[in-house]
Amino acid sequence: MKATFQDQGTVRSRRALVAGSVGNFIEWYEFGVYGYFATIIAARFFTPEGGSEVEALVKTYASFALAFFFRPVGAALFGRLGDRIGRRPVLILVIGLMTGATTLIGVLPTYETVGALAPWLLTFLRVLQGLSAGGEFGGAVAVMTEFAPPGRRGLYGSWQSFTVALGLLGGAGAAALLATVLTEDQLGDWGWRLPFLLTLPLGLGALWLRLRLDETPAFRHEREVAPESPPVREVVRAIALGAGRIMGWAAAGYTFLVVLPSYLQSTLDASFQQALIATVLANLGFAVTIVPAGLLSDRVGRRAVMLTGALLVVVLAVPLLNLLQDPGGSNAVKGAAVFGAGAVVGLMAGPGPAMLSEMFPTTVRYTGLGLAYALSNAVFSGCAGLIITETIERTGNVDIPAYYAAATCAVSVLALATVPVKGVTGKAS
Repeated sequence: MKATFQDQGTVRSRRALVAGSVGNFIEWYEFGVYGYFATIIAARFFTPEGGSEVEALVKTYASFALAFFFRPVGAALFGRLGDRIGRRPVLILVIGLMTGATTLIGVLPTYETVGALAPWLLTFLRVLQGLSAGGEFGGAVAVMTEFAPPGRRGLYGSWQSFTVALGLLGGAGAAALLATVLTEDQLGDWGWRLPFLLTLPLGLGALWLRLRLDETPAFRHEREVAPESPPVREVVRAIALGAGRIMGWAAAGYTFLVVLPSYLQSTLDASFQQALIATVLANLGFAVTIVPAGLLSDRVGRRAVMLTGALLVVVLAVPLLNLLQDPGGSNAVKGAAVFGAGAVVGLMAGPGPAMLSEMFPTTVRYTGLGLAYALSNAVFSGCAGLIITETIERTGNVDIPAYYAAATCAVSVLALATVPVKGVTGKAS
């Protein structure tokens, strides 16, 4: 009988792992696709006759950033629901909203068809995506870490970050495939729509998985004992500290994994295919280190692993970017540089979800960790493309991406130094 209960617990844990991570895959697949096709989207939605390409790209990234700024709203709204009525029903609602908004982008009319209405329609759907994405992270991480076996929160939480890599790789793979089989005109005309439309079957599959998901044991226990929630001031302080601890992960991750294609094309005159190859290599490096980093953090603590990643970005960001800028550099060296850039971000992303989860008690976990993540991403990920593109345009300094990643990671080093040595507070029940 004991073995049967253990087997059932293992099945529930694995089911929670898959159901929690699949929505995150879809979210980052779409954000990756939007970033990879940023130049095409700029031309189709933000370039009226006589407008410049740089101006259109800046507007595209502004729409990108706006969606991120609605993430904290979604985190607060869906987080409170998730802490009151349960993780499962809210995650079902979130995946439906995310799937619908992303699919509709694939059928939107362009500027040529409906004029100035086109960018507004696109921005509206991006806002809906931001709301749903804000509610996704907190619930998914709460489900994964609350179902995790003892001593495995880092490993289970790392799958949230691993699906970020898978989603970005999926988006890059779809973009690369289309760039290979379609002509440039076909890609710009209608080909860019296909990756967005693919979200519909992916989302329906995710919905089916979440409908079969159990509520977490931690939430059921809290409903029975009805403990008091911690003071608001304490929760706000933890949210601010959590956002600081992951700001380097957010900024460096988006700089190296999403903004890189447009930077290579607009600044270093790389082709679309070359930019995508570089992005795939960066995301492969990211994917390779995430799960081992999460597992290692279960053994040596979250702080040691995340600090190592943040410090490496501070030290290596400029040299790695300079390797990419060298016109005489070999492709092998440049490939190793982008792979290494992704790998060091993975050291922060692997333990990050568990670290955030352990900062909040069950009664406010969905809200707290969701807001910490959403706020950090809104400011330091969502604005990355806009800040980098605009600053390079104004200053002519092509090292801006490296400075941005290094500066944010330097701040994270200070915040991560406050993580307990073993990285566990005992609050993650």
